[in-house]
Amino acid sequence: MAGFDRIELIVADITTLDVDVVVNAANSALAGGGGVDGAIHRAAGPRLGTACRALGGCPTGESRLTPGFDLNARWIVHTVGPVWQGGLGGEAELLAACYLSAIRLAAAQRARSVAFPAISCGVYGYPVDRAAEVALATVSAALEELPRMERVLHVCHGVGVFAAYQRALSGLKESP
Repeated sequence: MAGFDRIELIVADITTLDVDVVVNAANSALAGGGGVDGAIHRAAGPRLGTACRALGGCPTGESRLTPGFDLNARWIVHTVGPVWQGGLGGEAELLAACYLSAIRLAAAQRARSVAFPAISCGVYGYPVDRAAEVALATVSAALEELPRMERVLHVCHGVGVFAAYQRALSGLKESP
C-alpha cells in the first residue's frame, strides 16, 4: 500500500503538535472526559466545550469538526470509537469507520497533516495490537485516495503503544 510512506509513529503529547488537524478520541456526547479527550479539551480551552455542545453529540464510528481554539492545530476532528466487547460486536468495522471518517473530514478542510491518538485503546478497552492494525491499514488505504495529505502521525501514549504500532506497521508492510 502506497500510503505507508506518509505515516509516522511518534510518542508525544498530541495537544502540543503543530499539525492542521488533531483527532480527538471523544465520547458520544462530545463532552470531554478522561484520557486524550480530557487533555484535548483542557488544552483547547473552554470554547471547545461550547462548540461541542452545539454539535449535539456524535454516534460511534462517525466524526465531527470544531476549530482547534487554543491548540496549535487549526481543527479538531472528534470521533467516537467503539467500546471493546471481545471483538464480537463489530468493533473492528466501527474503529475503521472512525479513522476513515476522521481522515476524510480532515481532507475536506484541505488539511495536509493530521495527528491520530490510539482511538478506543484507553477506557474503551480495545486491545492495542488489534487497534493498531485496524488504524494503520485503514489510514494507509485512505491515503491512496487523498494525495494532498502529506503527513499522518499516529501519536502513541507511551512506549508500549508505540511498540504495538511498530509491530502492526511492520506486519502490514510485509503482507502481500
